[in-house]
Amino acid sequence: MKNYLSILLILVSFISIGQTNSEKKEITVESIWKDYTFYGQGVSGFRSMNDGEHFTKFESEGKLKNIVKYSFTDSKGVGEILLAGKDITVDGTPLKISSYFFNVDETKLLLTTEQEKIYRRSFSAVYYLYDFQSKKLTALDQEHKPQTLAEYSPDGKKVAYIHKNNIYVRDLEKNKIKQITKDGEINKTINGTTDWVYEEEFAITKGFEWSPDSKYIAYLKFDEAEVKEYTIKYYNALYPELYTFKYPKTGEDNSIVTAHIACAKTGKSKKINLGEYEYIPRLKWSATENKLMLLTLNRHQNHLKYNWVDATNKKYDNTIVYEELDKAYVEIDDNLIFLSDGTSFIRTSEKDGFNHIYKIGLDGSSTQITKGNWDVIEFKGINETSNTIYYTSAEEGSIYKGLYAIQLDGTNKRKLHQKKGYNDADFSTGMKYYINTWTNANTPEEITLHNSAGKQLEVLEDNEIFKIVLEQYDFQHKEFLTIEGHDGTPLNAWMIKPKNFDPNKKYPVYYNVYCGPGSNMVKDQFGGVNFAYHQLLAQAGYIVFSVDPRGTMYRGANFKKATYLQLGKLETEDLIASAKELQTLSYVDKERIGIMGWSYGGYMTSLAMTKGADIFKMGIAVAPVTNWRYYDNIYTERFMRTPQENAEGYDDNSPINHVDKLKGKYFLIHGSGDDNVHYQNSMEMINALVKADKDFDLFIYPNKNHGIYGGNTRNHLFRMMYEYTLDNL
Repeated sequence: MKNYLSILLILVSFISIGQTNSEKKEITVESIWKDYTFYGQGVSGFRSMNDGEHFTKFESEGKLKNIVKYSFTDSKGVGEILLAGKDITVDGTPLKISSYFFNVDETKLLLTTEQEKIYRRSFSAVYYLYDFQSKKLTALDQEHKPQTLAEYSPDGKKVAYIHKNNIYVRDLEKNKIKQITKDGEINKTINGTTDWVYEEEFAITKGFEWSPDSKYIAYLKFDEAEVKEYTIKYYNALYPELYTFKYPKTGEDNSIVTAHIACAKTGKSKKINLGEYEYIPRLKWSATENKLMLLTLNRHQNHLKYNWVDATNKKYDNTIVYEELDKAYVEIDDNLIFLSDGTSFIRTSEKDGFNHIYKIGLDGSSTQITKGNWDVIEFKGINETSNTIYYTSAEEGSIYKGLYAIQLDGTNKRKLHQKKGYNDADFSTGMKYYINTWTNANTPEEITLHNSAGKQLEVLEDNEIFKIVLEQYDFQHKEFLTIEGHDGTPLNAWMIKPKNFDPNKKYPVYYNVYCGPGSNMVKDQFGGVNFAYHQLLAQAGYIVFSVDPRGTMYRGANFKKATYLQLGKLETEDLIASAKELQTLSYVDKERIGIMGWSYGGYMTSLAMTKGADIFKMGIAVAPVTNWRYYDNIYTERFMRTPQENAEGYDDNSPINHVDKLKGKYFLIHGSGDDNVHYQNSMEMINALVKADKDFDLFIYPNKNHGIYGGNTRNHLFRMMYEYTLDNL
């Protein structure tokens, strides 16, 4: 394999050298979305093993995947094939394995096959058990298929999983299956997994957790009876198929969510009394004893409680050990780590104005570990032997992501990443090693292996072949700059200038925006296929531009929460202000500024084309929210409260209420199967445009969801958007 790659690298190098002596290749929509020219390589299926000295990963062999074991200290050596894809067959047909999980002593595997996507994070699958000693492959549950969320118990003797909204447990020693819950019913009751809105907005699909002693399962139950339904039509046959699911829109009833603890052996369960709350966004057992932490939130999502449940006395007494209030909202994340002392845990909080790491005692005490006018991005883990915490942060600036270590007492902070840009890390068991993924705006991923002190041990993937491919095309550098917002606040932005840029000429500007809370567009990270598409526009003579307005991430809580109760207002003001500043540049054609965005970006595009109609001459809105009244309640109410409480905030910044201002060319695109931002948003926008007698362009992708992909779809979509831009900007 190594020799093959070396030869291939030499061949591609010769091609590249020849290319530099002639014209560079031209980028096309097809080269991006049909030929997949601009995709780099990664490291897939990585799993640290229990000893902390070895890891496993997927390695392809034809269309099949092998699971291969390596040593962290010799990751370039010859790996040991633990499981060959060709050997995992059912009725002579190899299984297509999408993921795998070891049991506690690593003598068995749980294999995920036949995986089918449901929503953004959820999926159904068929699971198999594989025994390394006997070489035997067994279906997890031949009768109840498909399943989801299968997981070994901590002692490795059982597997819990979900089938048709009910929890099942397979006892591997007794070879018996126990149905834990029996009231699960589609669109009525959910056990052990989550409803649509929890999955989308709290990023949680797994609604159960094994106790440390493997005897109990804590789980969430969703009563969806009073949640209103939304129906999608799928056009696959003579008559459309109807898919109906529960979707709570703003101001409407949520699922009633309760927490329970079940005995894995008997199936008997008991409800936990948590007092008053609206949401249970997280649950997690102590690492060492049968005590359970449940996080609860009120409907406004500005009062978070940590509920400590003692499951050892069978009364399941609940004590609130910590709570946090915010004038806007409290963020929910996965940064909850119990310490082995049994009396404290780690959490991140914005309570000092920036997101930082805190040690929280079960007595309610709170000690801040990281400090500064910068945000922690993610808590990566702790080595309690050395009392070292590892985390990523935006300390070098909100467009960067760096990897750091600090002692539990807040001393001896040090930088581990070696290159400025965007770094992320995946640590081994025991935190001895980590795999670092680094990139910057103009360089694809470089994946390296390090010890816990940050020393680089190996290069796992340098994407050298991909870099040589990129050299065959005339990519222009993405440049970072700051630009003033409406109130004078400096905003992060980037710009890609056209090929053979001449400051004495004038160029049209193409904005690509998102602007919503929770996601930045302006970051020093390689953009992959989207970067390639922007290069295509630059090749055609456009300046490509993006800006992160007020309300975006990693500049502290005040900057992020400035848009509270008025989503869209400040962001639109900043987009207009930035465009006006661009118009003062000698090389910008101020009459040719266009904008494109997807989802929240489509919402902002629609506002820019209406509220900013004198500035923006063309807009492409893909899957836009057009009125926050149509969107789900957890997301929208987090930032806006309910329409009943904040009608003005909803209506003043809904594009459908500003269509009379539209002047330029407006292109509306949506997938009819969008379960997230419903097609209804575009239908209502159309009604408003027609009522105002405004011309517009429209394209609907039948059956496609929020991502609008599959088959030739992305190629068609981007070709159409590209041609629309050429014709109208």
